[in-house]
Amino acid sequence: MENDAATLYCPNENCQAANPLTHKFCQRCSTPLPKNYLWAVVDGPSVGSPGEILADRYLVLEKSVLLDTKPGLLALTPELDNLQPLKAYLRLIPYRLHVPQVYGVLFLADGLPDREILLLEKPPLLVDDTIQQVHLGSELTTAWRDATSMRQLNWLWQIAHLWQPLVSEGVASSLLDSYVLRVEGSLVRLLELRFDAATSPELPELGGFWQQLVSDAKPAIAEFVDHVSLSLIQGEINSTDQLIGVLDGGLAGLGRSQTPTIQIITKTDTGPSRQRNEDACSPPSGTLVSKPPQPTALAIVCDGIGGHEGGNVASNLAIETIQQQVQQLTKVPYDHIDPSLLLNDLEKAVAIANDKISQRNDGENRQGRQRMGTTLVMALPVAHEMYITHVGDSRAYWITRHGCYQVTLDDDVASREVRLGYAIYREAVQQSAAGSLVQALGMGPSTSLHPTSGRFMLDEDAVFLLTSDGLSDFDRVEEYWETEILPILVGETNIANVADRLVEIANAKNGHDNVTVALVHYQVQYWEPEITIKVVIPESFSAKTVDFTSRVANPTLLDRPNHKTQVIPDTEPAKTRSLPLQWIVVLIVVVAAGSLGLFVKQLRSQSWQFPFFSNPTTTPNPTIKATPVPRSLANLSPGWVIKTNNQISLGNNQSLPPGAFLEVINTKPNFKPASGNFSVSMRVCANKSTQTPANTSNPTETSSIPPNSKPLPSTEKTVLLDLSQLKRSGVLVLQSDAPNPCRTVTQPPAIPLPAPDTSPT
Repeated sequence: MENDAATLYCPNENCQAANPLTHKFCQRCSTPLPKNYLWAVVDGPSVGSPGEILADRYLVLEKSVLLDTKPGLLALTPELDNLQPLKAYLRLIPYRLHVPQVYGVLFLADGLPDREILLLEKPPLLVDDTIQQVHLGSELTTAWRDATSMRQLNWLWQIAHLWQPLVSEGVASSLLDSYVLRVEGSLVRLLELRFDAATSPELPELGGFWQQLVSDAKPAIAEFVDHVSLSLIQGEINSTDQLIGVLDGGLAGLGRSQTPTIQIITKTDTGPSRQRNEDACSPPSGTLVSKPPQPTALAIVCDGIGGHEGGNVASNLAIETIQQQVQQLTKVPYDHIDPSLLLNDLEKAVAIANDKISQRNDGENRQGRQRMGTTLVMALPVAHEMYITHVGDSRAYWITRHGCYQVTLDDDVASREVRLGYAIYREAVQQSAAGSLVQALGMGPSTSLHPTSGRFMLDEDAVFLLTSDGLSDFDRVEEYWETEILPILVGETNIANVADRLVEIANAKNGHDNVTVALVHYQVQYWEPEITIKVVIPESFSAKTVDFTSRVANPTLLDRPNHKTQVIPDTEPAKTRSLPLQWIVVLIVVVAAGSLGLFVKQLRSQSWQFPFFSNPTTTPNPTIKATPVPRSLANLSPGWVIKTNNQISLGNNQSLPPGAFLEVINTKPNFKPASGNFSVSMRVCANKSTQTPANTSNPTETSSIPPNSKPLPSTEKTVLLDLSQLKRSGVLVLQSDAPNPCRTVTQPPAIPLPAPDTSPT
C-alpha cells in the first residue's frame, strides 16, 4: 500500500486523485498540484516528527515546516474575536512581501487542552521539489557577510520601511530577532511575528542591533553602517523618515556602480469569450522597448470597466493621459530625483487620468453601472529602483530566481476585510462579492481615489509581470511562473515568446475575459565601488513605504502644490529677499491674533475635528445611525469596566468578592499568538458594598455615576488575570451605555471608518 506520507491529493474537486509528492501536475486530470509549505508557530522545538501526518492532511517535513497534502480543502480557521494577536498578521497584509500571512489553524488532541497551532503560508523557505528537501532561508546576520554592499544596504533599507508599521501593531521586536529575520535573495522576510513586551522597542535599539553588522559590512559601506547605527543609538537619527533618507543617499551612491539593461514587451488579446477588447497597454501590444537606447521605459496595463458602453474608452484614455504626464517626469536625470516626490507625481498623474474619465462620464450623464472606468497598474524603472503604482485588481508580480511575489494588493472587498482584521484571506475570498472592486479610475472624483504606490530596490536580475485578471484569476501566475517566466532569467527564452505563451495560457485555462500582460526584464551589471560611501543626515525626509499600504483617508491629490519631480540643484539657491522690519512686526501681530482666536474657538467647541474625516456629532447623516459594537471579553479594551459575578481567587489567600468592579488598564498577549489567551491588567475600583445597582434607564447618560459611589483612593489595588480565568469566572463587561462606577476619564471618540465603496464593477 502506498504510504500516505508520500501522497498529494489533486485540488480538482471532480478528481481528488492521489499523486506522488514529486509530481507537479495531477497524473489523472493534469491539474497543477500546488505545494503549500507552511510554518507552524509553536512554543516547543517542533510540531511533530518528520514523516508524521497531522489532522489527516499536514505532512511534517522538518521541525515546524509542514506540507498541506490536501490543498484543495480550506484549512480550519479560528474565531478572530478570540485571537486578538492574530489580527496583527491580517492588518499587515499590505506588507506580505515581508510578513507571512495566516493559512489557518491546526487543532491537536495530544493530551494538552485547546492546543491550537497557527499555520503561516509562504514562509522564507528554500525548497527543492525534486528531492523533497526543505530548509529555512538564511538568517540575515548569517547571510550578511557574503552579500554585496548594495544588497547589505538594501536589506537595511527594507527594515527601515518595516519599522513603523510593525511598531503600530506591537511587533517591532520581530526586526530585532535574528532567528525570525530571514532573507530570500534580495528580500527581507520574517519567519513569524514576535510580539513586543509592555513597551515597543525604539530606534536606539535598532541601532544597537545594526551595530553588530558593522564588522562584516563591505569596505565601501562599513563606515556608513557604523555611522548610521551610532546615530540611531545617540538619537541623532530620531525618525524612520530621517533613517530612510540617509539610506536612500547611500544606495544612490552605490547605484553608480550598477548598470541596468531593461526590455519591455506587451501583449493583449480579446480572449475566446468576449466580442471586444476593453484592455489597453503601453507600449502598444507586440512592441519591444529597450533601455538603452530608449531614454525611458514605462509599462502600463489597464482593464476597462463598463462593457460596450465605454470600458475600452476609459482604459485607452488612462494610458494616453499617464503617458503624457510621466514623459515630463522622466526628463529629469535620475540622480537629481527626489524619490518621494516622484511617487507623489505618479499618483498625481493617476488622479489626472481619473478625473478625465470621470468628467467624461459626467458630461455623458452616466450614472451607476453605466459609468465607464478602468483598473491600472504601471511600472517605471529608474536606475536601481522600480516604481509601481496601482488601482483596482490588475496586478504586478516580481519574479526572481528565488520566487514569484505578488507586490500589489487588489482593491477588492476580500482584501479590505483582511486589512481591517475581519477575516483570513483564504476565507474572505470564498465570500460572495469578494472580488468586487472598492475603487477604480473614473468612478468618482480624485478626492475619493487612493492609489497605492511603492518603490523597490533592485540588486539582481528580475522580471516584473503586469497583468489584468484575465491571466491572474485562479492563481495561474503562481502555477506557471516557474515553467514559463523563470527561463527568462536563466537565458533559456526571451520575453516576447513568454508574453505570447502567457496569453495562450490565459485563454486556454481561464478564457472568461480579455487578457493583457506586460513583461519588464531588468538585468544588472554590478561591481563593488572603490570609494567609501559617506553619510548625509537630512533634518527631515518624507518617504514612501517599500510595499503597498492602503490609506483610509487622503488629501485631494489635485490640491497638492503644482510641482514636478524635484530637481536637486547643482548650485546653491539664490538668497531670498528680506522684508522691511515694520512689515515683519505687523505680520507677527496679525498671526498672533489669528492664532489666539483659533485657540479660543477650539476650546469652546464640544469636540476636536480630525483632518480628512467629518465629525459625526456636528454633521449627522440622516440616513445612517451608528451602532456601538457590543463589548465583551473577546474585544476587551483599556478603560472598560468588568463586574465580577462570582468570587475570583488571586492567590496568597486573597480574592475578589462577587459584585466587585474592575477597570481595565491594558491587555497584552502571552504564550503563542494562536492560543487566543492574553493577560489583563486591572485596578479594583469599587465593590458591591460601595455601589448601588446600575441604572440604565437613560442610555444617553453614558458617563453618569451611581449616587453612592465614593472617590477612589490613590492606593487602589491592581490585579493581573488571564483572559481564560475571567471567562471561567463568568464576569460581566459593562456596555458603553451603562453608568461607569469607576469614574474613568472619558476617552476621545473613535474615528469612524469610511463607508464601503459601492462603485460598480
